[in-house]
Amino acid sequence: MMFRRMKTVLRRFQRAAHSGSNPATNLKAETKAAKPEAPKSSAPSPEGTEITFDEVAGAYHRIRGDILRTSCSYSHHMSKALGMELYMKKEFQHESGSFKERGACNALHLFSSEQKKRGVIAASAGNHALALARHGKRMGIPVTVVMPTVAPMTKVMNCRDYGANVIINGAHIVESKGYAETLVEKEGLTYINGYDHPHIIAGAGTVGWEAMEQVPDMDAIVVPVGGAGLIAGIAVVMKALKPDVQVIGVEPKLCASYTESLAAGKVVDSTAGATLADGLAVPRVGENAFATAKNRVDKMITVDEQSIALAVLRLTEVEKCVVEGGGATGLAALLQGECPELQGKKVVLPLCGGNIDITVLGRVIERGLAADGRLLRFVSTVTDRPGGIAGVTKILADTGASIKEIFHERAWLQSNVYNVQIKCIVEVTDRKHGQRVHAALHDGGYPTLMMDSGDEAGKEFMEKSQAMLHGPAGGSGVRA
Repeated sequence: MMFRRMKTVLRRFQRAAHSGSNPATNLKAETKAAKPEAPKSSAPSPEGTEITFDEVAGAYHRIRGDILRTSCSYSHHMSKALGMELYMKKEFQHESGSFKERGACNALHLFSSEQKKRGVIAASAGNHALALARHGKRMGIPVTVVMPTVAPMTKVMNCRDYGANVIINGAHIVESKGYAETLVEKEGLTYINGYDHPHIIAGAGTVGWEAMEQVPDMDAIVVPVGGAGLIAGIAVVMKALKPDVQVIGVEPKLCASYTESLAAGKVVDSTAGATLADGLAVPRVGENAFATAKNRVDKMITVDEQSIALAVLRLTEVEKCVVEGGGATGLAALLQGECPELQGKKVVLPLCGGNIDITVLGRVIERGLAADGRLLRFVSTVTDRPGGIAGVTKILADTGASIKEIFHERAWLQSNVYNVQIKCIVEVTDRKHGQRVHAALHDGGYPTLMMDSGDEAGKEFMEKSQAMLHGPAGGSGVRA
């Protein structure tokens, strides 16, 4: 029944394409594109407009010849670890590195000839800009992107490589958007919101269409949420084709804008903190996206930074997938144990982007190792005489721990002046190995204080260490 409906809708669009008629009178995107309009900003109305299943079906028909059909493969190792059948929809496989290509391609197809001639503009720090630049070059449409000063240089260079006119303006995306909108009237460009334009949401929904074809008996789909365009489009497809599929949204705790809007019953401004899921750090979800998703999403989850780091680590190490923090939040929710109802069920995870800087990836992996118990940090006191540290290092070597860093502290030690406190960071295979290392140090006469990122003693020690190296906060530690 589900596949019959999908095929019927696609046949309707195919017949319409041959005849030149509009296949659905309620398809606002089609009728809007059929008649040229004066270039203007596409700011959403205060109430928001719901996207329809026909709009997503139209987008799928329209872009499938231009967009890669990404794989949705079964994950043996993660399925076993989490107790569910897990399928990963690998949206990072697109040339520009994210699902954003779907919406960008759909939107560019639907603009009038005059709009295409004049060109389009968007504000973006990365994925949306790359997607527009790529498909704008392919379709011969001028693309201008305004990027904030904090945009990664690799993304800036890649946008320019696609031929886009890149303007660096604004300390953050909100300021960049403000500047972009001044160019709409000035240069006659059409502004494309990266997560709330109806064409963008409809294009994003094709992720769900493909996933339904690839895993037709899925029980749930767990979707990262930033501006909410992706989950809105996917939810439209799921609830139209198979209403019993559970649609679960995930966003970082440091920027829970969709969750806060749900609580308020309307779109509200939120605080966007610095998060590993930087692609999801949108302080205000889209009006159209919220109107579409609010009655179709079954559950919302927020995840902490440790879980996001651990998810990136698992994907890199186990699945051999390089995924950015925002794209890994779905797995982060499962690693946090937030979905016990999915045990034994078939679950799809869209890995929606892979544009993470190499330097950031290195830091995220280290945080993931710490969260996984594979990096240990401890403090111990030893004699400040020749061979004092040798006893500790011998025990670490005998137990198979690899030393990553040792730091000596003498100034704040309150005991014997001939003692020294050492802080060690060591790498172990897992938590049980770490416990054996701890026990061996204790049995060897080296009582240790094991510290994690949430340990108050650990925080105090780090503050003292930083003060010794750099002086108190705001100072250089050196007197003139």
